[in-house]
Order: sequence, then structure tokens, then C-alpha cells
Amino acid sequence: MKIIQVHNAYQHVGGEEVVVAAEYEMLNQYGHEIQQWIVENSGIGHVNTLTKAKIAFQSIWSSDSYQQIRKKLQDFLPDIVHVHNTIPLISPSVYAACQDVGVPVVHTLHNYKLICPGAYLYKNGQVCEDCVGKQIPYPGITHGCYRDSPSQTAVAVAGLTTHRLRGTYKNDVDIYIALTRFARQKFIEAGLPAEKIAVKPNFVTSDIDIGNHSGGYALFVGKLVQYKGIETLLKAWHLLNETIPLKIVGQGPLEILLKSNLPNNVEYLGRLAREKVVTLMQNASLLIFPSEWYEGFPMTVTEAFATGLPVIGSNIGGITEIVKEGYSGWNFTPQDAQDLAHTVQKAWSDTTELQRRGLLARKQYEDHYSLEKNYQMMMNIYETAVSWHKVGRTSLTVF
Repeated sequence: MKIIQVHNAYQHVGGEEVVVAAEYEMLNQYGHEIQQWIVENSGIGHVNTLTKAKIAFQSIWSSDSYQQIRKKLQDFLPDIVHVHNTIPLISPSVYAACQDVGVPVVHTLHNYKLICPGAYLYKNGQVCEDCVGKQIPYPGITHGCYRDSPSQTAVAVAGLTTHRLRGTYKNDVDIYIALTRFARQKFIEAGLPAEKIAVKPNFVTSDIDIGNHSGGYALFVGKLVQYKGIETLLKAWHLLNETIPLKIVGQGPLEILLKSNLPNNVEYLGRLAREKVVTLMQNASLLIFPSEWYEGFPMTVTEAFATGLPVIGSNIGGITEIVKEGYSGWNFTPQDAQDLAHTVQKAWSDTTELQRRGLLARKQYEDHYSLEKNYQMMMNIYETAVSWHKVGRTSLTVF
């Protein structure tokens, strides 16, 4: 099969870039012919005001992108185009080009950008669904959801509204990939056709060895921002009745919290290379995942499971589909430091249960998040998209 991957990379490399690279490696390993069209965002922050305004309007529709992808389609003759992100430089014009040439499109829904101007369904420290289901997501402008700017949010709202009215998202994408069943349901509530949304989790590209988990510490790995729950985590550690060592890996705006007033049993390690993070996971006893928003599909949890590391995760969104209470981990009430501290103490005090859930976490990885399993799911989605495109989606289903 011949595939074109399309991705507008972010200014700061994140999980989407990791997934794009992983899927490229997987498809290449299985002998498929792949061409990537990746546009970098890195220089946007240094352009002048006029150029920024031009980019804003092009994020809604870019004639240049339309022509570029159309030429790639005609030259490469792919069987399918797999889109990951189009904003702001590529724009949704890529979908129209694919439909005009007759090439089926698959789009991965890494976040909530198609239904929320801010992309995260999160505002002012809380989950926010004010725009879900609205044809014109105007509350986002009032909230300034995109980069805390009403004017920039207005552009995002204009883009969403334009393509809803045009029918871009309902008609020009053959199959969407949601990362969890929870996310799938949110997109259905927002108006995407249910029959077009498949569910496929993220995965680990290469097998990670199971660890011995003898280091005697808990671990947090993630971006140091409010919606990742770092403040709740620190409050919980101040509440613990016993000394449980915690190592924190990551960087971000709340890094300042980790450079003062830390308990003696908390160690901040900063940002580390993936290999070092995996080693930490192999030696840790618990991974703490205190996120406060509707996560996509966190690679941190997937990699932890691969090492046989059980996870304490927030009871919110799709996290409970991944961190299964009584199986691969424990759940606690999001933003509740007292409940997190209680859950940590409970898990830490039962070494037999820690080991049991760690082994089950590894089994969950092998059953659902390995490269082989993910490849089978991806091929089923691709083949369904191609079939649908040929017959007009009269009788097929993907979920």
C-alpha cells in the first residue's frame, strides 16, 4: 500500500510528533511505501504582524497547500492519505484536494481541535464543554481559549465554523481515528458521524523490557503544566503519612514549583532522554498520572505498562479505559490531593498487589499496545477507508 502522511508539526515537539514517527516506522517495517509531508511551525513566533495575519487566514484555507498536496497526489499516486494535523500552515484544504483527486482520507484525532477552539476542552483549571455541539463555537472567543487571546480564538472559531458549514469534516474525511471510546463519544456529541469514527490506541514501536521495579520510588513523567495535575501531585505528597520517594521528570511553566518548597523525599530531574525515562520506569514501583483534562492516549502510560509498571491515574475521560482499576492500576478523583495521597499509600503498602497489577499492566500492553496489534488495527482502518471510498459508504462500519 502507498501512503502519504500529512502533519503540521508544532513549535514544541510533543506526543503527536512521536506518534507520526512511530506509525511511519511501523508501516515502513511492514513494507509499505510511505511519503511524508511534514510542515514545520518553528518559525511562526518570529514573523511580523502582517505575516501572522496572513498565516491566520491561511489556517482556514490555503490555496498553496491545496496545490502542493494535489501535485503530490498526482506524482505519488497513493492508496490513502493519513492526516494528523493541518493547523495552521497546511489547513483543511488538504481534504478537498484529496477528494478532488479521488484519494481516501484517514484523520487521527489526537486532541479536540475539531470541536474546541482551544483543542483541549479545558479552561481556567477545569474541564470545559461550552462549545461541544455548537455550530458556531462562540463561547471560546469569550474565554479566549486559544493562547488566551480572544482575537486568535476568533480565527480558530471562524475556521471551525467555515468548515462545518462547508461540510468538510463530515464529507471530506473517510474515517477518523479516535484514541479512546470516550473521545469517540465526545466527537459524536459534537456532530461528527458515528459510523466514520474508529478507535485505535497509540502504541510502542519497539519492545521494552520488563523491569525489576526494585528502586523503591514513585515516578511522574510529563509536561509541567496545570492540566497535567502537577500541583495536585505536590499537594498529595505533602499529605502523605509515610515517606515515599518521588522522582519527577519533565519541564514546563510550573517548573518553578519544583525548585522551592519540595518535600525531602521528592527529587526533580528535569527533562530526560527517552532511554533514561524508560530505565526509571523499569526501576520504579508506581507511575503517578494525575491529569485533569480529557487526555488523548498518553504514551507515558503505554511505556510504563511495557515495563510492567502499574499506574495511579485520574478518574477522568479516557484514562479509566487505559488505567483499569483492579487490573493495571488504581484510579483517584481528579484534583483531589487527599484522595491521591490515600490511593498512593494504599498501593504502596501492598507489595503483592503492586507486583500483580504490574504484571497485568505488561499483559495489557502486549494485548493492545504492541506494534503487531496496532498494525492489524491500522490495516483494517485503511482497507475499510479504501472500500468505503469505492462503494460510497453504504453498508460498512468501522466500530
